[in-house]
Amino acid sequence: MAQPATRTLESLDVAGRRALVRVDFNVPLKADGGVGDATRLRASLPTVRWLLDHGARAVILMSHLGRPDGKPNPAYSLRPVAASFAELLGQRVEFAADCVGDDVERAVRSLEPGAVLLLENLRFHPEEETNDPGFARRLANLGDVYINDAFGTAHRAHASTVGVARYLPSAAGLLMQREVEALGGALESPKRPFVGIVGGAKISTKIAVLENLLPRVDKLLVGGAMMFTFLKARGCQVGRSLVEDEHVALARRIADEAGAKLVLPADTVAASELRAGARTQVVDACAVPDGLMGLDVGPRTVASWARVVQEAGTVLWNGPLGAYEVADFAKGTAELAKALADSAATSIVGGGDLVAAIEAAGVADRMSHVSTGGGASLEFIEGKVLPGVAALAATES
Repeated sequence: MAQPATRTLESLDVAGRRALVRVDFNVPLKADGGVGDATRLRASLPTVRWLLDHGARAVILMSHLGRPDGKPNPAYSLRPVAASFAELLGQRVEFAADCVGDDVERAVRSLEPGAVLLLENLRFHPEEETNDPGFARRLANLGDVYINDAFGTAHRAHASTVGVARYLPSAAGLLMQREVEALGGALESPKRPFVGIVGGAKISTKIAVLENLLPRVDKLLVGGAMMFTFLKARGCQVGRSLVEDEHVALARRIADEAGAKLVLPADTVAASELRAGARTQVVDACAVPDGLMGLDVGPRTVASWARVVQEAGTVLWNGPLGAYEVADFAKGTAELAKALADSAATSIVGGGDLVAAIEAAGVADRMSHVSTGGGASLEFIEGKVLPGVAALAATES
């Protein structure tokens, strides 16, 4: 199912108005309190700068951080994020010690023209995740227009992603718009040949992705540990490789329906255990010896798949091809990522684990689009309508 068209920033009159912006500042914090990875902060800069450049009276940012279970917890405070974002933005970012209430409303009213304010963690209030109308209304009182630029939370029907849009003229931020256009364009009108690559540990988490992609793609390359459930369904010897025995019949059905579209690895990098420094050997993917487990795609597979992506018009990739968290088993993902980066294909990659692997390989900046949304991009590829996107489409100014 296609996502509904969203209202864009250009459709909003922001001059002289307070812009309430849902951002995704759910970033890792270091032991010293600093931000460990500022990727998501940098991704929000274009929208904030656009609003300031177009005369917004003030920009009020709101986000969650971690899982504080609906109550204040200093370990999940966004205060240090305000300082990091200020450095990236190049101007002072004020911080409010809560996200709703009289003190926050007074702080918003006192903002100088062109000011930026970051509210405290939305999830310090349980009403955020229950999409409580009263809480959404209190958030909406802080702005004159609402912009959702947090694609990573668009699959959640929370007060800050859905509820606020009922009360204010609303639009997608530049990041949200780019995500929807990139993923939607790949699924609905790809340049062909259209190649899908799906990795990850378990077929059970990717059933909907596989079923939504198969009718659309010209080839579907399946890697990661989930490949062994498919290989077992073909009667292969898989050794101690991870297999979801309860889904072997499903894998067989999917493979039968896919026919030649579905491409499984020819070889795998195997070891007796998943650990750094383990003795490895490359074996036939359909003949993994007893006592060994396949932990990455092998060199023959990478070479063959590299030719596929180099001849592709569009490549949509979700999930790593091996146990990338251990360097010995990250090579397949890294090598295919380099081949994709060198190709002329439109390349769209998503999923937190895959994004981390591609960044580690040093080629993230050479992809056409790297999705910031883990669960959101997965549900998008599954064909689900995201509540945060639908809320923007349904809003009138």
